[in-house]
Amino acid sequence: MELDQILQLIDKVSDSSLTAFDYEADGIKIAMEHGKAAPVQVQMSGVPSGAGLQMAEMMGGANGVTAKEAAMPERKETAGKSTAAEDHSEAEEGVFVTSPLVGTFYTAPAEDAEPFVKVGDTVKKGQVVAIVEAMKLMNEIESEVDGVIAEVLVKNGEMVDYGKPLFRVKA
Repeated sequence: MELDQILQLIDKVSDSSLTAFDYEADGIKIAMEHGKAAPVQVQMSGVPSGAGLQMAEMMGGANGVTAKEAAMPERKETAGKSTAAEDHSEAEEGVFVTSPLVGTFYTAPAEDAEPFVKVGDTVKKGQVVAIVEAMKLMNEIESEVDGVIAEVLVKNGEMVDYGKPLFRVKA
């Protein structure tokens, strides 16, 4: 699929009443969602690491699914109601800080620098907790809540996908 075809597809989906669209064929995967700033991703298998094409585009539709909602796991239910034990375990799990894009995860601003955060550190909403490098651009990842870092889920230098949990924060 050529870039102009992808751009035409984005325009068609943007103008439609669809809130989400997924396409996969011949090693190409495209996922689009209406929302605040839902990224449009194109991943090609067999392409060297970091050479994937990613485009972020503002898409209309205030009632669309946001990137944060799409990354949240569905809640388990038993006979239409969640049990008290499940509610308790979910509260203990905390909030996940997820990757907003595909790229390389870094825990520190430089190889010889201290990590932004480590397990047990207290973080504030908006505090930088990591960096994801995509296409030679460093993107700061911020905590969405006040809390304590309970777990670092990704190793330094590891490739991450859109929506992949990076940290677990106990709020």
